[in-house]
Amino acid sequence: MSTDTCGLGPYRADLVETYWRWEQDPSLLVGYGRQSPESLEARTEGMAHQLRGENIRFTIYDLSTDTPTPAGVATLLPDHSVRTAEYVIMLASEARGHGLGTAATRLTLDYAFHITNLRMVWLKVLAPNRAGIRAYEKAGFRTAGTLREAGYWLGEVCDEIVMDALAKDFTGPSSVRAAMDDDR
Repeated sequence: MSTDTCGLGPYRADLVETYWRWEQDPSLLVGYGRQSPESLEARTEGMAHQLRGENIRFTIYDLSTDTPTPAGVATLLPDHSVRTAEYVIMLASEARGHGLGTAATRLTLDYAFHITNLRMVWLKVLAPNRAGIRAYEKAGFRTAGTLREAGYWLGEVCDEIVMDALAKDFTGPSSVRAAMDDDR
């Protein structure tokens, strides 16, 4: 699935070191609220488990250059009993600020609603992460509530914003629908 500038592809074991490098970026550690880095050995071991799991993971590709370049990871953590999923995205520092987060999030929602047939996707984002919140809103998420003082940002207590996107509200271009129309 892709747009002119962004594509989603399989989660790849051969990129484990790249994923690990992105995860060690201090701005991701702050944004996720994780407090300690992970060793490459632990990440490699975790990768095998992730590849066998039920979560839906994509490598995000920057398609704005001649060669598709891995730029991040998008993950859906489904709860099949209620047809919902939590959404998590990680972008490489060099990929931020170019609209890839919004494009990858829209593509992931397209997949979630039109292939996985989820009815709702939700996420949590730390309130000071204004760029992330804007990207999520542009992709179709709306604020659903606030978990007061649930996180930390740069050593300070902060709120966590809960956002959701509903299948019935997902409008605009759909790569899945376009592919189906091409097959007819």
